[in-house]
Amino acid sequence: MRRALALAAVLTLLPATAAAAADLEELLDRSREASYSAEQVISCSTPDGMRDAVVSLEQTGGELRVSGEVEVSSGSGGWALVREGTLVNSASVEAGIRDADPTYRVDNGSVHPFLNRKAGLYRLYAGDVLRGELIVDGATGALLSVVTYNGDGNLYCDRRFIEFDPTPSEVPTSALGTGEALEPSDAPSAFPESLGDFERLDIYEDGVGFVFAYYSDGFFSFAVFQTPTVVELTDPGVLTLEDSVYARSFAPGQVTYSWETRDGGMALVGDLPPDMHPEVLQGLAQPFAPGILQRIWRSLFG
Repeated sequence: MRRALALAAVLTLLPATAAAAADLEELLDRSREASYSAEQVISCSTPDGMRDAVVSLEQTGGELRVSGEVEVSSGSGGWALVREGTLVNSASVEAGIRDADPTYRVDNGSVHPFLNRKAGLYRLYAGDVLRGELIVDGATGALLSVVTYNGDGNLYCDRRFIEFDPTPSEVPTSALGTGEALEPSDAPSAFPESLGDFERLDIYEDGVGFVFAYYSDGFFSFAVFQTPTVVELTDPGVLTLEDSVYARSFAPGQVTYSWETRDGGMALVGDLPPDMHPEVLQGLAQPFAPGILQRIWRSLFG
């Protein structure tokens, strides 16, 4: 399952390509074309406590490299995971186009200097509820800051650059696309076409029973994985919805859920604020607690 979680981490590093309105779409598209190196602080207030990190970013030629305990590189339709300088896995993946009506509206922006640079502040609303604030560099279009909010108006995650250089060093090629190539699948799927305001963009499947679907509401996004075996999380917390119990783990800017189903396991990885989690989870296959004979059988035969 390492590959699945690494892939989702890439898909949710930034808001989805299909945006809430033309202005926001242009902003996000321009941000992906920017070239820079930066240091970024991520701070998230989660139900399980604060989650903080400092990461290094390099973006050039449409490829973003994030360096920390592991390195994740993503480009146009691709991703790669690097551990200790060694390529672990890579694939060519590209989300589809979101056709639904915009979930969000974006204000016209205002002048907002940041890191001694000319920049603009754009606020993102769902109805009258503030959901996000973007600070966009005027010269390059890079996203200097992304702040997201819960439905009650409280801050969820703050991602902001603390250093920014618009002339990045040479980023080594990460061999994107040289690994297993995943193509969107047309096979019937148990993944619903929509989950609340989230629309399913694409479904991918490999040859060993690994399936995932990518969802977006135009800004927030997540991937849902269907796996032959249960995904084990390290020191997880728990979320209980009615009689359903989910293992949950928060990382800076990302949440992962895992649960067992009748057919194996499922996992969800995304950048969603906590108030969005229940509706999404309850629209998927519900957790299943196997009996003792089933547990013995699985322990013996998988």
